[in-house]
Amino acid sequence: MPRGLSRALVAGVMLIAASALGACRDTGGEGKLFEVSGKIFVFNYRLARATYVVTLRPLQPMGEGQVAVASFQNPAGGAPLVVEQKVWPKLDKVSLESPALTCIVKNKPYAIAISIKAADGKVLQKIDTTLMSTEDQSILPDRPLVIDQLYTANPDLAGHPDGKLPGEPKPDCSKAG
Repeated sequence: MPRGLSRALVAGVMLIAASALGACRDTGGEGKLFEVSGKIFVFNYRLARATYVVTLRPLQPMGEGQVAVASFQNPAGGAPLVVEQKVWPKLDKVSLESPALTCIVKNKPYAIAISIKAADGKVLQKIDTTLMSTEDQSILPDRPLVIDQLYTANPDLAGHPDGKLPGEPKPDCSKAG
Protein backbone atom coordinates (compact mmCIF):
# COMPACT_ATOMS: atom_id res chain seq x y z
CA MET A 1 0.00 0.00 0.00
CA PRO A 2 1.43 3.43 -0.87
CA ARG A 3 2.68 5.35 2.15
CA GLY A 4 0.38 8.37 1.61
CA LEU A 5 -2.68 6.13 1.35
CA SER A 6 -1.83 4.27 4.58
CA ARG A 7 -1.42 7.58 6.45
CA ALA A 8 -4.76 8.77 5.11
CA LEU A 9 -6.37 5.48 6.15
CA VAL A 10 -4.89 5.71 9.67
CA ALA A 11 -5.99 9.36 9.96
CA GLY A 12 -9.49 8.41 8.81
CA VAL A 13 -9.75 5.57 11.33
CA MET A 14 -8.55 7.87 14.13
CA LEU A 15 -11.12 10.50 13.15
CA ILE A 16 -13.92 7.93 13.21
CA ALA A 17 -12.73 6.62 16.60
CA ALA A 18 -12.56 10.15 18.04
CA SER A 19 -16.08 10.86 16.77
CA ALA A 20 -17.39 7.64 18.31
CA LEU A 21 -15.79 8.45 21.67
CA GLY A 22 -17.24 11.95 21.58
CA ALA A 23 -20.69 10.47 20.97
CA CYS A 24 -20.36 8.43 24.20
CA ARG A 25 -20.66 11.51 26.42
CA ASP A 26 -23.87 11.84 28.43
CA THR A 27 -25.38 14.90 26.85
CA GLY A 28 -28.87 16.00 26.13
CA GLY A 29 -28.08 16.56 22.43
CA GLU A 30 -27.51 19.58 20.24
CA GLY A 31 -28.96 22.86 21.49
CA LYS A 32 -29.49 21.52 25.00
CA LEU A 33 -29.01 23.33 28.29
CA PHE A 34 -26.77 20.90 30.24
CA GLU A 35 -24.47 17.93 29.89
CA VAL A 36 -23.27 15.46 32.50
CA SER A 37 -19.74 16.51 33.43
CA GLY A 38 -19.23 14.02 36.26
CA LYS A 39 -20.92 11.12 38.02
CA ILE A 40 -19.71 8.94 40.86
CA PHE A 41 -20.74 6.86 43.84
CA VAL A 42 -19.32 8.47 46.98
CA PHE A 43 -18.53 6.06 49.81
CA ASN A 44 -18.02 8.16 52.94
CA TYR A 45 -16.31 5.74 55.27
CA ARG A 46 -16.34 8.16 58.21
CA LEU A 47 -20.12 8.56 58.05
CA ALA A 48 -20.84 4.97 56.93
CA ARG A 49 -22.90 6.18 53.99
CA ALA A 50 -22.91 5.99 50.21
CA THR A 51 -24.57 8.39 47.74
CA TYR A 52 -24.82 9.09 44.04
CA VAL A 53 -23.32 12.43 42.95
CA VAL A 54 -23.95 13.79 39.44
CA THR A 55 -22.58 17.11 38.19
CA LEU A 56 -24.12 19.00 35.28
CA ARG A 57 -22.30 21.61 33.22
CA PRO A 58 -24.37 24.34 31.57
CA LEU A 59 -24.02 24.56 27.80
CA GLN A 60 -25.75 27.94 27.58
CA PRO A 61 -26.87 30.66 30.00
CA MET A 62 -29.26 29.38 32.66
CA GLY A 63 -32.65 30.96 33.28
CA GLU A 64 -34.04 32.20 36.59
CA GLY A 65 -36.21 29.73 38.47
CA GLN A 66 -34.97 26.57 36.74
CA VAL A 67 -34.71 23.34 38.74
CA ALA A 68 -32.97 20.03 38.08
CA VAL A 69 -34.91 16.95 39.17
CA ALA A 70 -32.92 13.72 39.41
CA SER A 71 -34.48 10.29 39.76
CA PHE A 72 -31.89 7.78 40.98
CA GLN A 73 -32.49 4.04 40.76
CA ASN A 74 -32.73 2.70 44.30
CA PRO A 75 -30.08 -0.06 44.66
CA ALA A 76 -32.17 -1.61 47.48
CA GLY A 77 -35.15 -1.91 45.12
CA GLY A 78 -38.45 -0.09 45.27
CA ALA A 79 -39.29 3.41 44.13
CA PRO A 80 -36.58 5.65 42.67
CA LEU A 81 -34.98 8.26 44.93
CA VAL A 82 -35.95 11.73 43.70
CA VAL A 83 -33.97 14.90 44.40
CA GLU A 84 -34.81 18.43 43.29
CA GLN A 85 -32.09 21.09 43.12
CA LYS A 86 -32.47 24.77 42.27
CA VAL A 87 -30.31 25.91 39.36
CA TRP A 88 -28.35 29.01 40.31
CA PRO A 89 -27.65 30.99 37.11
CA LYS A 90 -24.32 32.42 38.30
CA LEU A 91 -22.76 29.04 39.20
CA ASP A 92 -20.71 27.09 36.67
CA LYS A 93 -22.22 23.70 37.62
CA VAL A 94 -25.19 21.97 39.22
CA SER A 95 -24.50 19.13 41.65
CA LEU A 96 -27.15 16.53 42.43
CA GLU A 97 -26.67 14.18 45.38
CA SER A 98 -28.96 11.33 46.36
CA PRO A 99 -30.04 10.43 49.88
CA ALA A 100 -28.00 7.69 51.59
CA LEU A 101 -28.05 4.36 49.74
CA THR A 102 -27.87 0.70 50.69
CA CYS A 103 -27.36 -2.52 48.70
CA ILE A 104 -24.96 -1.10 46.08
CA VAL A 105 -23.53 -3.93 43.97
CA LYS A 106 -20.13 -3.66 42.30
CA ASN A 107 -20.15 -3.41 38.46
CA LYS A 108 -23.95 -3.17 38.20
CA PRO A 109 -25.34 -0.27 36.12
CA TYR A 110 -27.88 1.92 37.91
CA ALA A 111 -30.22 4.26 36.00
CA ILE A 112 -30.33 8.02 36.55
CA ALA A 113 -32.96 10.24 34.87
CA ILE A 114 -32.61 14.02 35.09
CA SER A 115 -35.16 16.65 34.02
CA ILE A 116 -34.40 20.34 33.75
CA LYS A 117 -37.57 22.31 34.42
CA ALA A 118 -38.45 25.96 33.87
CA ALA A 119 -39.95 28.09 36.64
CA ASP A 120 -43.44 27.22 35.32
CA GLY A 121 -42.70 23.45 35.57
CA LYS A 122 -42.26 22.89 31.82
CA VAL A 123 -39.60 20.26 31.07
CA LEU A 124 -36.81 21.92 29.08
CA GLN A 125 -34.44 18.94 28.82
CA LYS A 126 -34.20 15.30 29.81
CA ILE A 127 -30.92 13.46 30.39
CA ASP A 128 -30.73 9.70 30.94
CA THR A 129 -27.53 8.03 32.05
CA THR A 130 -26.26 5.11 34.11
CA LEU A 131 -23.62 4.73 36.79
CA MET A 132 -21.65 1.67 37.92
CA SER A 133 -19.78 1.39 41.19
CA THR A 134 -16.29 -0.05 41.44
CA GLU A 135 -17.09 -1.15 45.01
CA ASP A 136 -20.06 -2.58 46.85
CA GLN A 137 -21.74 -1.58 50.08
CA SER A 138 -19.72 -4.05 52.17
CA ILE A 139 -16.69 -1.71 52.26
CA LEU A 140 -18.55 0.65 54.62
CA PRO A 141 -18.53 0.28 58.39
CA ASP A 142 -21.73 -0.84 60.14
CA ARG A 143 -22.11 2.51 61.90
CA PRO A 144 -20.54 5.96 61.47
CA LEU A 145 -16.99 6.14 62.82
CA VAL A 146 -17.65 9.65 64.19
CA ILE A 147 -20.72 11.16 65.84
CA ASP A 148 -20.39 14.94 65.55
CA GLN A 149 -18.71 17.83 63.77
CA LEU A 150 -15.67 17.50 66.03
CA TYR A 151 -15.10 13.97 64.72
CA THR A 152 -15.63 12.40 68.12
CA ALA A 153 -15.14 8.63 67.88
CA ASN A 154 -18.42 6.72 67.95
CA PRO A 155 -18.53 5.01 71.38
CA ASP A 156 -20.65 2.17 69.90
CA LEU A 157 -17.56 1.09 67.96
CA ALA A 158 -15.16 0.90 70.92
CA GLY A 159 -12.86 -2.06 70.31
CA HIS A 160 -13.91 -2.25 66.64
CA PRO A 161 -11.65 0.19 64.76
CA ASP A 162 -12.80 -1.19 61.38
CA GLY A 163 -16.39 -0.22 62.18
CA LYS A 164 -17.68 -3.78 61.81
CA LEU A 165 -19.83 -5.01 64.70
CA PRO A 166 -20.39 -8.73 65.25
CA GLY A 167 -24.08 -9.55 64.91
CA GLU A 168 -24.99 -6.10 63.54
CA PRO A 169 -28.13 -6.34 61.35
CA LYS A 170 -27.44 -5.81 57.66
CA PRO A 171 -29.72 -3.96 55.22
CA ASP A 172 -32.42 -6.05 53.54
CA CYS A 173 -31.25 -6.35 49.94
CA SER A 174 -33.74 -9.02 48.91
CA LYS A 175 -35.59 -6.59 46.59
CA ALA A 176 -32.39 -5.35 44.93
CA GLY A 177 -32.44 -6.20 41.23
